[in-house]
Amino acid sequence: MTRAVATLPALSLLRVGAARLERAGIEAARQDAEWLLAHVLGLDRFAPYLEPEREVSPGEARRYRALVARRAGREPLQHLLGAEDFHGLRLLVGPDALIPRPETEGLVEWGLEVLREEPVRFIADVGTGSGAIACALADRLPRIQVMAIDNSLAALRVASGNVRRLGLSRRVTLVGGDLLAALDPARTRLDLVIANLPYVPSAVIGSLAPEVVRFEPRAALDGGSDGMAVIRRLIATAPALLRPRARLMMEIGVDQAGPVASLMAAEGFTGIESRRDLPGVERYIAGRWAEASAPARPRSC
Repeated sequence: MTRAVATLPALSLLRVGAARLERAGIEAARQDAEWLLAHVLGLDRFAPYLEPEREVSPGEARRYRALVARRAGREPLQHLLGAEDFHGLRLLVGPDALIPRPETEGLVEWGLEVLREEPVRFIADVGTGSGAIACALADRLPRIQVMAIDNSLAALRVASGNVRRLGLSRRVTLVGGDLLAALDPARTRLDLVIANLPYVPSAVIGSLAPEVVRFEPRAALDGGSDGMAVIRRLIATAPALLRPRARLMMEIGVDQAGPVASLMAAEGFTGIESRRDLPGVERYIAGRWAEASAPARPRSC
């Protein structure tokens, strides 16, 4: 049996893996099988097609089959690969922090627009998780300083690995604490607070994909009964640390733009606007802190 595995061509092994994932109901079975084999072989994802007769060693075959079995058990592909691409960066990921989503790249893009247009320097990325937002912003704009905050020490360890690996340790500071509670309002004034906080209603979490429910930290997903419990607290506490005209920017859930805009306006934020993600969902919201100004009507774009 060992001999058969030793002479099994890479393309044949790939087909076996893809078939296993298809039977398990994995939507992108072939693609996932390709990524797993590439990971084991240390080659490009499409190498088996270019070298269809390349033989796989017994050890490589065993490692590949083990990874396929774990993926068939719905363990996230990103956890098996140990990394995920986000806004041009390769980030280390694991079960202690939420896997960075493509939707969050839209929040980063909006943040970069603001940072390029205004003399913004001091930023807090609240609920940093893997450090995706903090690293993406700091990588693009060398003049800014980012405090990457999370109340999970396990998540901060993941973020720390990414900050060091990307050479951003001088400009991204990791802070442990609940939202902005670890910062002293008497000593800290922020130009921008950006956040991707938990926004999934508690009752909805059980209906999410098994990869999410079983393998990602619930604390990074669960936004309470209406999905806005943590968002509501950030809106209430952020003003104490914001400079006049500073911005609060957040990623939010489906149908939350209106309620969140109302919360921000009631707290004293002005110029409130939302933006849509690629599927058309109002996914991002922002407003300026202007203590002496009357709240403005929210607008969507």
